[in-house]
Amino acid sequence: MKNQQRPVIYQLLPRLFSNTCPTPVPGGTIKQNGSGKLNGITNESIAYIKSLGCNHIWLTGAIEHGHMPDYSRYGIRRHNPHVLKGQAGSPYAISDYYDIDPDLAENVPDRMTEFEDCVKRIHNAGMKVVIDFVPNHVAREYHSDAAPAGVADFGAGDDKEMFFSPRNNFYYIPRQKFSPEIDLGCGDDAYEEFPARATGNDCFTAFPGRNDWYETVKLNYGVDPANGSKHFEPVPSTWFKMLNILNFWAAKGIDAFRCDMVHMVPVEFWHWAIRQVREQYPRILFIAEIYDVALYRPYIFDGGFDYLYDKVTLYDTLRAIETGNVSAACLTSCWQTVEGIGNHMLNFLENHDEQRFASVQYAGDGERALPSLVVSATIGTGAMMVYFGQEIGEPGADAEGYSGLDGRTTIFDYWSIEKVRRLYNKGKCNGALSPAEQNLLATYSRVLNLINGEESIRSGSFFDLMYVNYDNPAFNPHRQYAYLRSCRESTTLIVVNFDDKDAEVAVNIPGHAFDVLNIAPQEGVAQELLSGKSMSISFSPQAPARCCVKAHGAVILRIAHSHTKK
Repeated sequence: MKNQQRPVIYQLLPRLFSNTCPTPVPGGTIKQNGSGKLNGITNESIAYIKSLGCNHIWLTGAIEHGHMPDYSRYGIRRHNPHVLKGQAGSPYAISDYYDIDPDLAENVPDRMTEFEDCVKRIHNAGMKVVIDFVPNHVAREYHSDAAPAGVADFGAGDDKEMFFSPRNNFYYIPRQKFSPEIDLGCGDDAYEEFPARATGNDCFTAFPGRNDWYETVKLNYGVDPANGSKHFEPVPSTWFKMLNILNFWAAKGIDAFRCDMVHMVPVEFWHWAIRQVREQYPRILFIAEIYDVALYRPYIFDGGFDYLYDKVTLYDTLRAIETGNVSAACLTSCWQTVEGIGNHMLNFLENHDEQRFASVQYAGDGERALPSLVVSATIGTGAMMVYFGQEIGEPGADAEGYSGLDGRTTIFDYWSIEKVRRLYNKGKCNGALSPAEQNLLATYSRVLNLINGEESIRSGSFFDLMYVNYDNPAFNPHRQYAYLRSCRESTTLIVVNFDDKDAEVAVNIPGHAFDVLNIAPQEGVAQELLSGKSMSISFSPQAPARCCVKAHGAVILRIAHSHTKK
């Protein structure tokens, strides 16, 4: 559809986003460090996120997962600390698929109401809500105390003497005790599991290492890991239980599911489940975290996903250009790899799994992000995602506890991020920022708002200009990248510069581009959409388009069509 909005997603962890603790202690408890709340996602903070150009908010870690605090007085089973990662636990070790994490509630008995009210605030602002769906594994101590009547827990009725049975929800290691390379405690505090169950990262032994996902248990979708055989008829009970969970949250008004590690779950399940969810909720989106390019097309066309993480092509290439002296010309292979499915890609520079762009482990400076940001936002017509704090250059420089000094923002600890806390300003999102933070924030806002504010970028055609500029003495294809986006009213010339020095470039535009895009050459005035300035430009095969691109900068030149070719 011509006017369909591209999803622009703002990922935030409520636990961290609205935590205002001024002096968090590494490894601190919730009593020491506090926790952000869903109620802390205020109307003002939602308006701020919308002003960035975002139209979706991903509430990461909203569903109950293994955690250290004792909420047994509220009817929530206590979790054993030895099979948790960090004080706060992993948002991807779900302990009850039908409940909201109590850490996020100001009033624990009202946690679902507080979640529903947060969803309403986001919807009232004209935005949409994304939550996680974690299908591959559950917390070691999964138990639902909030499931609707008649819903059985995972593992209920399993034959624990069978390593694999299509009727089981879990994989068992018969006659062996769960014995990971971690301390499981002793006495009344010990964690015991017999027989052991397979661990979430396809560790089919009783002895996972400390780098395995030992806090999780792998779910069985009817695939025998011993030989890869598939047992999907009759439909495995895991499928039905997961479909019930999807429908439960869809009924809460969720607009999209970000589905974790989808390639570890058979595509046949996705085909079966997504189709049925959409029978009741036809507009709901399914976003896939996936790391196997060979599976992109099956998970789109057979599985039914709307958007897929494009980490292993675009993200990894942009990072390599920034940090590994890889040529910018390699970006051509990124769009070629996803040609025909580019509108299904979700691009990003940061998320909870990756190191912060401004971290010393990555670029070391958030102000270097513009070329990567512009390419991510404008190379395709799929979705775009930013991670909270990215827009002000959060460097991930804290050693929060379970998460060490690794350039990432913790998902395992109770923590408060100084930059985010200052921006958040007790929910008003108008806090004092340094001049550099203000400039970076303005840059992000300009770029992200172009995604749906400029038709050529939202839905226009794409034409790569690199093949006619490889031997161009006025263009360095190893540090600069150039392409066109074109719609009926205008064409946009985009040039990014990854170099440490300003570049005076002259970009060749071949006659073939004018033929393919059905546009006419012209001499005239172009508007630079990042600065708002106008400049004269030659837009013709006969003379190159000239412009200056700052170090670690970009220009986005809109050329309004005087007429199109007939």
